[in-house]
Amino acid sequence: MLLPLEFYQRPDVLAIARELLGKHVCTRIEGELTTGRIVETEAYRHEGDPSITLHLQRKKRQAQALYQPGGHAYLYTVYRVHTLFNLTVNDAEHPDAVLIRAIEPLEGVEIMLRRRGLTKLARNLTAGPGVLSQALGLAPTFNGELLTGPRIWLEDAGEVVENENITASSRVGLEYAGTEAVALPWRFRVTDSKWTSPAK
Repeated sequence: MLLPLEFYQRPDVLAIARELLGKHVCTRIEGELTTGRIVETEAYRHEGDPSITLHLQRKKRQAQALYQPGGHAYLYTVYRVHTLFNLTVNDAEHPDAVLIRAIEPLEGVEIMLRRRGLTKLARNLTAGPGVLSQALGLAPTFNGELLTGPRIWLEDAGEVVENENITASSRVGLEYAGTEAVALPWRFRVTDSKWTSPAK
C-alpha cells in the first residue's frame, strides 16, 4: 500500500523515524524498478537540534526543499560525491526530516549491483546513506519531488517493528555541531538486521 502524505505530515519526527523502519522505499528510474526495506533512519528536528540549524546555514539552496509539507524528497551531496536521501516531515513551517541510512535490498538487486559497480550481494550494497542512494538511482536532481511517485515512493507492507526490536543511538558524523547534537539518541536501527550501516 502506498504510504500516504498524511503519514509524513505529522509533528513527531522521532515517531516517524521509528515507524519508517520496515517500510519499503521504491524507485523507478528510466523504467528500472528497485525496492528496499528500511532498516536504519536518523531524525532531524528544527527544535532542540543544533545540527539542523547549521545544516540550514550550509545548504541554503538545497535545503529549500525542507520548507515544504511532509512527503517530499530532500536530497543533497556531501564531499561532492555522496547523495543523501531524506524525507521531509511535519509542515512547511517546520524543517524536520528523516535521513534514510540503510535498506535491505528486495527488488531489482541486479540493477542495484550494476549501479554500485559490484558483482556480489553483500552488506556494502546498501548499508549506508550514500551507497543506498546510488543503488536506488537517486540523484540531487530529484530534490523536492513528492514521495508518491512516479519516480520515488514508499510503501507500507504491513510490517511493524516493535520498540523492543529497535536500537536507538547517537547519530553519525555530527561532531561539527557540538556535544548536544552528538548526544541525542535519534538514530534508529532494526536490531537484528544485517543490513544496517557499519557506523557504530
